[in-house]
Amino acid sequence: MAQRYQASYLHAMARQLFEAAGAPRHIAEVIAETLVGANVAGHDSHGVLRIPDYLALIEKGGLDPAAEPIIERETDTTVIYNGNNGSGLYTARTAVEYAIEKAKQNELCRVSIKNNHHIGRLGTWAEIAAHAGCIAWISTGGGGGNRGGGARGGGTLPYGGAVGKLGTNPIAVGVPTGDDTPFVLDYATTMIAGGKTAFAESKDADLPEGCIVDKDGNPSVKVSDLSDGGNMLGFGLHKGYALSLFTCLLGGLSGNFDTENGTMGGAFMQVIDVKAFLPIEDYQHGVRSFLDGIKATPPADGFEEVLVPGDYEQKSRLERLEMGVEVWPKTTDRIQASADKLGVAIGENLEISPEDEAKYQ
Repeated sequence: MAQRYQASYLHAMARQLFEAAGAPRHIAEVIAETLVGANVAGHDSHGVLRIPDYLALIEKGGLDPAAEPIIERETDTTVIYNGNNGSGLYTARTAVEYAIEKAKQNELCRVSIKNNHHIGRLGTWAEIAAHAGCIAWISTGGGGGNRGGGARGGGTLPYGGAVGKLGTNPIAVGVPTGDDTPFVLDYATTMIAGGKTAFAESKDADLPEGCIVDKDGNPSVKVSDLSDGGNMLGFGLHKGYALSLFTCLLGGLSGNFDTENGTMGGAFMQVIDVKAFLPIEDYQHGVRSFLDGIKATPPADGFEEVLVPGDYEQKSRLERLEMGVEVWPKTTDRIQASADKLGVAIGENLEISPEDEAKYQ
């Protein structure tokens, strides 16, 4: 059974683990806040479940926990960031905050990011922009390669293809509403996010039908079939496939492509200051009125209410900040093993600072 933990405890634990692994305090804080924020928002697939994987990557030298992203090139409305092989969460936070700043000065800003690791739940960055009075598009895509066409598992099948050549290639959109529940759309272009498969495995649960195929192309619901050469399926047939390709093309704006092997990808952000079009208060009032009208639609049989993107996360926050976050035994065991390696005590005597507590009031 899962055990509940207060968000402040999970934050302090994550921060101390990444500090022990070599991250400076300010980077460890961002990593912890992003991971726990995903848990609190109801997206456990992008929460503390990721801690052991990130720490293992640091241990193997695949991620520099102290790296600072650098700007390789910029104009008034564009930026190319090099993540310097550091934390993707920290790079994304740095990038979206700078994009907001430039959008406020120049009406909009577009950012392309390369040489970065996993940037976490994209909705986090879209939501930050929305709270700043901006509309944001965030995407990350990758794929290609393997020109020989041999079997390759663990990827996403192109529509009509039998070999996985794409990532889960998610997108997120944030729109301000003037209240604590901005419109935040966030989903992978696959039937299920990659992290959802890891979360299902942590609970010894099957996947929903129609999300993956095994190595022979047969439909499956077993996570083990995915790790044994299976592949993920895109949503919406050719429509989701085309959108997945588009995330790769946007990612390639940083120059992150290999013409010899046919690969392309990276992260992309676009932030638009609403005030470039009309007063923010007027727009937010119109958005909230429109969304509330949609939510007032009588629910169909089998549904309690009509929701819009962002509602689920806000409801989850209210519940989990009060009741705590559930973490399943496989995840806690993996985190404990990582803590033992680093010599960090994460038991009942873990020090939780007043600042940790204040973040989740």
